[in-house]
Amino acid sequence: MVEDRRVGKIKNIFAGLRIATIALTGTLAGCFGMGGPDEPSPSNIVTQAPPPVEQRVIGDGGTTIAMLLPISAGGSASGLAQSFENAATLALEEVNADNIRIVVSDTAGDADTARIAAENAVNSGAELLLGPVFAPAVAGAGDAARAASVPVIAFSTDASVAGRGVYLLSFLPRQDATRIISYASGQGLRSFAALVPDNGYGLVMEAAFREAVATAGGSVVAVERYAEGDAAAGAARLGQRGAFEAVFMPNGGNDPAAAARELRNGGNNARLLGSGQWGNREVLASPSLVGAWYPGPAPGGFEAFAQRYQAKFGSTPPRTASLVYDAALLANGLVGARGPGAFNPASLEARDGFLGVDGVFRLTANGLSERGLAVYEVTNGGGNRVISPAPTNFGNGG
Repeated sequence: MVEDRRVGKIKNIFAGLRIATIALTGTLAGCFGMGGPDEPSPSNIVTQAPPPVEQRVIGDGGTTIAMLLPISAGGSASGLAQSFENAATLALEEVNADNIRIVVSDTAGDADTARIAAENAVNSGAELLLGPVFAPAVAGAGDAARAASVPVIAFSTDASVAGRGVYLLSFLPRQDATRIISYASGQGLRSFAALVPDNGYGLVMEAAFREAVATAGGSVVAVERYAEGDAAAGAARLGQRGAFEAVFMPNGGNDPAAAARELRNGGNNARLLGSGQWGNREVLASPSLVGAWYPGPAPGGFEAFAQRYQAKFGSTPPRTASLVYDAALLANGLVGARGPGAFNPASLEARDGFLGVDGVFRLTANGLSERGLAVYEVTNGGGNRVISPAPTNFGNGG
């Protein structure tokens, strides 16, 4: 009954308020899975034209939008597509009225098919595109959508495909670095080092780390890159490169624990700083990480969403399914509040932002998104606690 009342409150908010508000409460059990080294990769991508996929429609509102998903890509990509479709279905079931109808189309995970799907969507009257998921498909769909002046809210984490009406409603890795370095600086830490994987994600995070330290007025003592599976060796090299007060280690998986053990065994007691990739039990279980800090969404929202998803579809949603849920409710709420022309830049880029499953967020003119993140401290037994709450707004619209 408590959850029913919460859902009812959500419906009322969407019917009447200027911003699309879908905040939920509860206790976070533990898996963020955000800001990872790569966006999900389509597996078993077909190398020839995919077979036709039956077009499906979610909702029966008067405004048509399209959702472009890698339905026929195969493997985990097709599974992700189904979970995203489920999330959009759940979203429209939890509103008082369907202001939109979502036409689901296939991209096969590639640029050419996505471009054709986008062209067909806009020619059929779609006023907004949700998706695609993978960067090549976003690039293909974005070209077609821009030509028709139709905005896109995609789910890739590759910032290079954003801009000019193509927005990424994603967990963007750079924001993790900004939040955790800003917090650490506010706690008096001034000298920083970084231990990053020697890959594309590592390059992105190293650049974000350097920028965040400079903005905070700190100094970068050293940056050490390591090959896959070699975090401990990288940590050993880093420990010999001078004194620093904090070390940023953004990668997830086994890397944080291995690096932390090496640093501690070598007598290095620098504060360990992580990313959203740390937000799961497997990472936090390492005793060497107790006392480390990492960013993540405000607690409670995703767990409540996941419980309702599980109840309806009988499976656990992937972490990124909340993005699609938010996007569908955002589209439905904007049409309900603004009517025709709801998806103009002024509406989509509202400076006050919106409140979603994972907290406050907003879309920016450069096509990226900004999120309000909390900071967590790793505690004994693989737990965590909030040491800096996520902001609930963006201040004076700034």
